[in-house]
Formats: sequence, C-alpha cells, structure tokens
Amino acid sequence: MEVSLEEIVQLEKVHRYISNMRPVFNKRALFSDTTSEYLSPEEPNAYDEVTIRFRTAKNNMDQVFLVCQEKKYLMKLVESDKLFDYYACQLQLGEEKTSYYFELRSGSLVGYYNTRGLVHDVNEYYNFIVIPGFKTPHWAKGAVMYQIYVDRFCNGDTSNDVLTNEYCYINEPVHQVADWDRYPAQMDVREFYGGDLQGVLDKMDYLQDLGVEVIYFNPLFVSPSNHKYDIQDYDYIDPHFGRIVIDKGDLLAAGEKENRLASRYINRVANLTNLEASNELFIQVVEEAHRRGMRVILDGVFNHCGSFNKWMDRERIYEKVKGYEKGAYVSEDSVYREYFDFHNQNSWPYNSSYDGWWGHNTLPKLNYEGSKELFDYVMYIGKKWVSPPYNADGWRLDVAADLGHSREFNHYFWKKFRKAVKEANPDAIILAEHYGNTREWLQGDEWDTVMNYDAFMEPVTWFLTGMEKHSDDYREDLLGNVWTFWGAMKHHSANFSLPSWQVAMNQLSNHDHSRFLTRTNRKVGRTSTLGPEAAEQGINKAVFREAVVMQMTWVGAPTIYYGDEAGVCGFTDPDNRRTYPWGREDQELIAFHRDIIRIRRENRELRTGSIMYVDCDYNFLAYGRFRNEGKCLILINNNSHLVYKVIAVWVLGTEKQGKMKTLLYTDAEGYVTGGQEYEITAGKIRVELPATSAMVLKYEPL
Repeated sequence: MEVSLEEIVQLEKVHRYISNMRPVFNKRALFSDTTSEYLSPEEPNAYDEVTIRFRTAKNNMDQVFLVCQEKKYLMKLVESDKLFDYYACQLQLGEEKTSYYFELRSGSLVGYYNTRGLVHDVNEYYNFIVIPGFKTPHWAKGAVMYQIYVDRFCNGDTSNDVLTNEYCYINEPVHQVADWDRYPAQMDVREFYGGDLQGVLDKMDYLQDLGVEVIYFNPLFVSPSNHKYDIQDYDYIDPHFGRIVIDKGDLLAAGEKENRLASRYINRVANLTNLEASNELFIQVVEEAHRRGMRVILDGVFNHCGSFNKWMDRERIYEKVKGYEKGAYVSEDSVYREYFDFHNQNSWPYNSSYDGWWGHNTLPKLNYEGSKELFDYVMYIGKKWVSPPYNADGWRLDVAADLGHSREFNHYFWKKFRKAVKEANPDAIILAEHYGNTREWLQGDEWDTVMNYDAFMEPVTWFLTGMEKHSDDYREDLLGNVWTFWGAMKHHSANFSLPSWQVAMNQLSNHDHSRFLTRTNRKVGRTSTLGPEAAEQGINKAVFREAVVMQMTWVGAPTIYYGDEAGVCGFTDPDNRRTYPWGREDQELIAFHRDIIRIRRENRELRTGSIMYVDCDYNFLAYGRFRNEGKCLILINNNSHLVYKVIAVWVLGTEKQGKMKTLLYTDAEGYVTGGQEYEITAGKIRVELPATSAMVLKYEPL
C-alpha cells in the first residue's frame, strides 16, 4: 500500500506523542543516602526502628519499594514540595548489618537505586549499609586534621637534639643537621633536624589560627629513626622529642659502630627521669590542645617494632642498664623470647634469626600468636595512651592489615584492640592505614575508618594532575577524566558505612607520598633521579588550590600534611619530609587554607551533609553538599581554557528562583572570598569559569 508524504509526517507525529507519554524516570531528582535526613536515627542501635526516606521528582513515581535482606517494603508518600515527592517506611533492625536498595516503578518501567544512583541491575556491593550500634566520634566527623612529622615541624628545645655520633643507625652514625632549610638527604632516616613537642607547643597559636581541629602525630615513642616507625619503647615518649633532664655519657668514638658503647644515647633514652619528663611534656601538649578545642591522635605501630626495642635489644642498649630485663636477642631465657619468632633455637646469645617484617632485620615482626603476654601488653598500651593522665583521642594504626600471621588472627586482634580502647575512652577514634578494599575491617567491630587513599587521594590526584601518588607515573588518559574519577569515588566509597566515611582521613599528601604541589608539575621521578630542586620547578598553585577546594568540601576529615599549606614541595620520601619553612612560608597559600577551613566550619553541609554529582565534562566537575538548612555547589574547572556552563542547581533542593552567592573563588591569579552572586532561573545558573579555577557557591532563597 502506498503511503503519502503527508501520512508519513502524521505517523511520525503520533509516534513522538506516544513516546512522550511513556513513563520515564526523572533521574536527576532521585536521591537517598544514609545521612540523618534520609536515615533516622543516623547511627541506630541494635533493635532500633529506623525511618528510611527516598526522594523522587514530583508525581514521577507510581511505587517505591525498599528492598532489604530479600524482603520488599512498599514505601509511603509522606511529603511533597514544589519539586519533589518524599517516600518513607519504617524498618525494624536486628543486631546484624543491614543493607538495602530501592526499587522504582513508573508504569511498566522498573529501575533500581543504590549508592551508584539509578541502575538497571542490582549489585549487592553497592547497597546502602547500616551497622546497628556502630558509632564514630562526633568530634571527628568532618573535622580538619593536621599531620605533624615532628622532627621536621619546629625545634622548640635545642637541648634535646640528636647529636652527631650519638649512636649508629643501620650501621652508620646519626647526624645532626645544622641547616634547618637543607633538603633531606637521599638516605635520610639517620638525619635529625631537631623538631620536638616543645616546638608544637610553641606553634599552637598558628595551628589554632589556621583552624586545625585535630593534630595527628607521626610516632612519638622512643625510636632511633627520625620517622619512628621502629619503636624502641612503647611506654615512653622519645626524650629527643620530649625532655632530657639528665644528660650524661659519651658520644661514639669516630669509626665506632657498637651502640652498647653509646653511653650518651643509652642515658638519654633509658634513664627513667628523662622518660617520665617526656611523658609529662606530652600530657601538657594534649592538655593545651584540648584547652584550644583540638584533639590529638597518636600513631600506633603494632605490627612490628624496631631492633633497638627493649624487648629485642639487638643493639644491646639495655643489656647492662638497671631496671630492664634481658632482651630476646641477648638471652635465651629472656622473658620476651616468645614476643618474636626465632628460626634458629640454638643461636643464643645474640640470636639474629628472628622474623623481620618484609625481611628487614631492623623491623622485628611481633609474634602475637606465640605470646599471650605480648598480646595483653599491647592491649594495655592501646588503653594507656587514651586514658588519664595522657588522654590522647585515638590511634592511627600503621600497616594494620599486616599484623599477625593470618587474616583470621588479624581480625581477632583488632576486635580485641577496639574493645580495649573503647572501654578506656569511648570517644577515641581508631583509624587505620590500608590500601585496597577496606570493607572487612569496617564492620563496626574493628577499625572506625581508614586513611582514604582509594576514595580520595588517588582519584583526586589522577583527575587533577594525571600523576601517581608517588610521582612514579603520569597517565594522560586519567588527567581530566572525570568519568573515571567519579566512578572510582563511587566504587570505593561504597566500602564505607556513613559513620566510617564521615571520619575518613582525606589527604592530598603525607609522609609516604610525594607532595601534591609537586605532582602539579607532572614530573615523573624521585629526588634520587631528578634531584630535589626539580620538585619545585613548574608547579601549578592554581591546580593545588583546586585540590584543596575538593579536600575541604568532600565527605570525610580533610587532613593537611604539615607545610602543604605553606607551599612545601617534595618528591616521595624522604624528600616529602622537608622542614616547615618558618619565615619563608607562602603566606597567600596559608591565608587560602585559613579561609577555606573557616568556610567549611561555618557551613555544616560541608562537614556532614549529603554529596551529589551535579554535572561533569572533560576536566570539569560540579557536585553539591547539602542539608535541609544549607546547600552548597562546588565547581572545578581544571582545563587550561575558560568554560561556560549552565548548571541545574534545583537537584540540590533549591527553589526554581533564588541566588547562589560565592563563598570562595580561586583561579590562576589567586583567590578571593565572597564575590559574584548568580541568579537562579528555572532552577539553573549560568557561570563562566576561567582556566584552572574553582568556586564554592551557597544557595540563598529569595
């Protein structure tokens, strides 16, 4: 049958009309998470009844179901406004973890909603998670933390400085660095600049003025290295960081390498007067921090200790000192023998056949399975430092997933450690170092949270710089790849329940990776290959400020590595452990950090609000942080050219008309607080963003 052109046009019109009548999901309106506005109570106890809410576009949905543990609950329409419908249902919890997602129906159309947003297939990995009874400290939620590598922060007491030839470390004499501004040596662990706890006390005004809420210290306990991840005595603060009241004895003679002869060092670190005075100084530091409204987190190294440790005493430091038992290296009859795993049972005295972490004999691995006494003692240490009179506010746990000789024991240890610490101080945080999937440790009975590499540091670094976090690789395909960035963020953040995510340590730099400011120059290499000067060449402060904007507006606890805020550069360790540049600071960067921290603290949604993807394009990202009482939009343009965008802000819950005011703006020329206001028209704003710029905008209703 022949069909005329007019009939074809009419058929196409009918087809388009029918297509437009088909039900469709307004995807951008769909939202739920586990913040208090969508899960109440936000941190429920076992057997609590919780209310779960879901948001849709107004009149867009026929039915919304909550799907939980293979059961389906019809949700009721409980509230509507000009833009949205809100569905809710009550759910009775038990003792176990609960996970859920939503099933959406509009006509014949069916979809599912989980932490990835609207999906067509359900994957349990991305379900929302509620762990009854699991709570993280309120003070840590969204708190601004500041990491201090003590030897490089500030020298407040020169009388406790490590002296050249005071002892040997890894078969070479230690060295006192006289020039505070000197680059770290390539073999830096035995180089000491003199930073100490008195220096931290001296700079408390600076930290408070910056807006710091939590101080995280790299290890403080007695240790022969400047990094102190090889603990010598868990009971005491190192007098080189604390106080040396009695200072006597001799330095090692030239060419001498036996530390049993290092009488000056032995007196400094084994004399009880010095040790107790150092603990007293730590008490003062914590008290002063608390007086200023700051908390203090200690670094706990419990997987291994150091060969200098009094339990091992490979260096024979304690062998002849009164009040100390013989170490396991020294004597077959040592009370500490079972603290370590010795492979040769016939090599005493001075048995060096013990198991070292990753084969390092300077890092004896602790043998918890072989010694209940060791297990109980480390539980005591965990409690001791978060209890009076020390009153630290928690632990960061070094290489926490490596502890023990099996995965089963590892989990057993951390369950017991959590119980011990929380009984001593229920408000203490337990925060672990871990790379990779963290889910099995974040079930509410082990760690509170982790250093957030996978769901913050790495995706941000790849997106803004194209660099690997050690500056060991450059990936042009990841630079500006917002789709990979957002996918990584969604994937890895799904491992967190909200209490863990809100306290996760979000860092741009730390003592194990290159400084972020250095990554902005996109130079692949280390100080050993390129030299330390290259770390400062070609840096881009505008990109760094973009990263700080993201750090200070993302879910979690933004953690500044000392000196980042002052413009410190550096390749991966040891170059990342440069001294704080007192008197040479980048004052504009410090002011920028001070202002954006203030903005974060003044706008609650930036600390504990929901987060939502809003828009993206190559090298461009827009996301929102919002609560009922406050709504912020964050815009990042990492392109080298101006970008013009029309942004739908109604998805954050704004009215169709209103204003977005600028809280902070940064570009290649610098930064300003305040500034332009943007009219909301039909729920959208129009913005121009210059190259390498970022904005934080706040909604103001008419």
